[in-house]
Amino acid sequence: MFIGHYSASFAGRAAEKRLPLWLLFVAVQFIDVLWAIFVLLGVEKVRIVPGFTASNALDLYYMPYTHSLLGALGWSVIAYVFCQLIPRLRGKRTGLILAAAVFSHWILDLIVHRPDLALYDSVGKMGFGLWNYRGVAFALEMAVLFAGAAIFYRTVAHRGRLIAFVVFLAAFQVFGTFFFPPPPSDHAAAETALFAYVLLALIAWWVERGEAQSWAARTA
Repeated sequence: MFIGHYSASFAGRAAEKRLPLWLLFVAVQFIDVLWAIFVLLGVEKVRIVPGFTASNALDLYYMPYTHSLLGALGWSVIAYVFCQLIPRLRGKRTGLILAAAVFSHWILDLIVHRPDLALYDSVGKMGFGLWNYRGVAFALEMAVLFAGAAIFYRTVAHRGRLIAFVVFLAAFQVFGTFFFPPPPSDHAAAETALFAYVLLALIAWWVERGEAQSWAARTA
């Protein structure tokens, strides 16, 4: 799953206005951001195998530090602690929402991944394998994305940017699912992922900046 992860960002932002949307966009992909960095460093491993699943060519055979259940729980705890260290974000509610955003990545991955999500290290690998059914996986991705966006939509005033962003995200997923060629190498896959995560977080900041400007204009 890729774009569907951002559903949790929209829902989290609707639930807690102190958490910036861009931060939640980073949070829901934080496990994958670390994965990309660890692949570039040679800590975690991935093979590019065209046709490995109907949806993508990634054989994610070794990623114990980011995508194991134990690892995901650990990164979620770190997200909670991070909130307590930032004065404007401090509080149990904000910490739990940010931690849940981080952990939501593992839950959604469990649905689509092959059995490559371990309990810890490489023990007890699991995954429901929906990536083997590209049309169904894509439909689920869109349904999850639109559900989260609908929750957020009810709480914002500057809806034009949000609608445009959601359409862009959906188009991004269409291209990634049906037209994007397999990456030429593991490093290329990691670098592309990092670029996408940074780009989408920056657009999320822009969307929320528009909301802040709209609010300022209404109260001026």
